[in-house]
Amino acid sequence: MSRPSLVVIGDCLLDRDVEGEVERLSPDAPVPVLDERRLTSRPGGAGLAAALASADGWPVTLVTALADDGAGLELRLLLAEHGVELVDLGLEGATPEKIRLRAGARSLMRLDRGGARARIGPPDGALPGLLRKAATVLVADYGRGVAAQEGVLRALRACVDEVPLVWDPHPRGPGPPPGVTIATPNDAETRRLQPEPGGDGLADASERALALRDRWGARSLCLTRGAAGAVHVREGRAPLAVPAPSVRGGDPCGAGDRFASRVAERLAEGADTDAAVIDAVECAAAFVAAGGASSVAAGGATGTPSGEHAVGAVALARSVRAAGGTVVATGGCFDLLHAGHVRTLNAARRLGDCLIVCVNSDDSVARLKGPERPLVTEADRASVLMALACVDQVLVFDEDTPEKALELLRPHLWVKGGDYCGSTLPEEEALRRWGGRAVLVPFVEGRSTTRIIEEAAYRA
Repeated sequence: MSRPSLVVIGDCLLDRDVEGEVERLSPDAPVPVLDERRLTSRPGGAGLAAALASADGWPVTLVTALADDGAGLELRLLLAEHGVELVDLGLEGATPEKIRLRAGARSLMRLDRGGARARIGPPDGALPGLLRKAATVLVADYGRGVAAQEGVLRALRACVDEVPLVWDPHPRGPGPPPGVTIATPNDAETRRLQPEPGGDGLADASERALALRDRWGARSLCLTRGAAGAVHVREGRAPLAVPAPSVRGGDPCGAGDRFASRVAERLAEGADTDAAVIDAVECAAAFVAAGGASSVAAGGATGTPSGEHAVGAVALARSVRAAGGTVVATGGCFDLLHAGHVRTLNAARRLGDCLIVCVNSDDSVARLKGPERPLVTEADRASVLMALACVDQVLVFDEDTPEKALELLRPHLWVKGGDYCGSTLPEEEALRRWGGRAVLVPFVEGRSTTRIIEEAAYRA
């Protein structure tokens, strides 16, 4: 039996880690020079909480707001890659980005973009029903307006007595509705909202937590204290102090999202808030020890489209559709580009206003063609295709068939060679969802990568 879904609501950020080495100072200022070695991007904010729950095997829907810019496009791709279904309210302004410059596993500096709070679109009428059907609702508020949007807040207030509601607050955001199942502020957030008493010990932390729980009218509140663990307060019971396992090193970035998402998962399984908090403290500590947010894989298990070509491909498809043009897509392995490929690609390009080629990744080719393939890496195959005048963009995908890639592109036409004549294409069901159509172009006899490989082996 499949699990019911979790719904995560909140502000989504694009997190990037620029990792490299520092071996010298700049000649024009006494600052270190970072030689970049690797760039990693992942969903941040509510997007990280959603990705973590999805990685734990939960169906997850994320209600957030993204702008129609490069960062927003990349976040849509990353969320799809992590198996997260997106409900995008729309953001007027820039999608927020947080960029960490790191050397030797240490952060040198953080650069923030898109910091201004921007207008967020209203939810449609389906949101209340989505929340009522959820196993748990998690509000991961980052103070940028999604949780405070009037329609969103109204829907949350309406569901507070119907489903478990976890509220991970932000000092710039709204307080949770009265009756929320559990609020999960950290100690710094709690001190800003409830400064007194001001001590650092467990007794003072418990008093702050109790005072804030009473102010919000929450059923329970868990104040997280980093390495000191957590204190959980509920009406009519003594505070529950949960020590954190000892962690050496690690990275605390994202620990709050890991804690809140695990609480939501445990409540969805029917646990009470005490059991959920105890498990979440253990889980967050293990997350920190594993490297925190930087340990989150850039790709999900299904390996949906990613990379700079993917962002460009989605942006191109959107712009052509917006201008009233026809988006054409085709796909394949293209392991050894030959005359048959070129003729098919040229024919496909003549059918519309742009041609986007969906290319099987190296792992996908190996599954389809055998362990000796591909002969040419996905990066090189994409580069060769991009050099053709008839190809406008390339998108690499990791599935055996490109349905998820097509969901992102939503082409008007999906082109295949005439050798598919009489066969049912696995992509046709996906195409029907947005009115796309599969079409065939003439097949060039005697041209295939397999035949070229066999002839080369024979001549050798």
